[in-house]
Amino acid sequence: MDLFSIFWRVLFFYFFLLISLRVMGKREVGELTLLDFVVSIMIAEFAVTGIEEESLIEGMFPIIILACLQIVLAYISLKSNRLRDLLDGQPTIVIENGKVDEQAMRRLRYNFDDLMLQLRQHDLTDFTQVAYAILEPSGDLSVIEATKNAGQVIFPFPFIVDGEMQMHQLQHIGRDEEWLRTELKKRGYDDVKKIAVCSGNREGNFVINIKADA
Repeated sequence: MDLFSIFWRVLFFYFFLLISLRVMGKREVGELTLLDFVVSIMIAEFAVTGIEEESLIEGMFPIIILACLQIVLAYISLKSNRLRDLLDGQPTIVIENGKVDEQAMRRLRYNFDDLMLQLRQHDLTDFTQVAYAILEPSGDLSVIEATKNAGQVIFPFPFIVDGEMQMHQLQHIGRDEEWLRTELKKRGYDDVKKIAVCSGNREGNFVINIKADA
């Protein structure tokens, strides 16, 4: 293969990959979950192979399959919380009201060096300054400082997402399904399926958004 052929093949796959990533959605670029990381590596490998292949179609085909697979999984994930949790993982609280959850850290194989490093990136070194620290599926640490939230609403937990109750969130605050349904009925919400998102805390503060087609 001469230099000119290599040049235009590289140029072709450059724009082909840009289009493929654009079709897969901004989420693929904006945040890199474990699934996105695997797909990115595979696409890179297939792109290199595609440049070396005699046939452009053979080089494009695996990338098209991956792009279609990502689109289908993204669509199904919108409808299924379980699949979304399986593919992307769930955020995990590692610090709550200044107390480190060592059991959660062991489960995630997340050590104190990693925790302190990410806290320093938020200009924090004292656990007692942290109201909540949440390890996101992408590996980023979201931090809510205790001093900045004094007297405000305590960290809201997602109790309902896409019409489905998040039982593990209720268990985390020591509440159950009956408590949540009672609180919702007090506010005039009888059908959980019509609720897009409901977040709140153990004190009974709620933020509720109804589905657009409800």
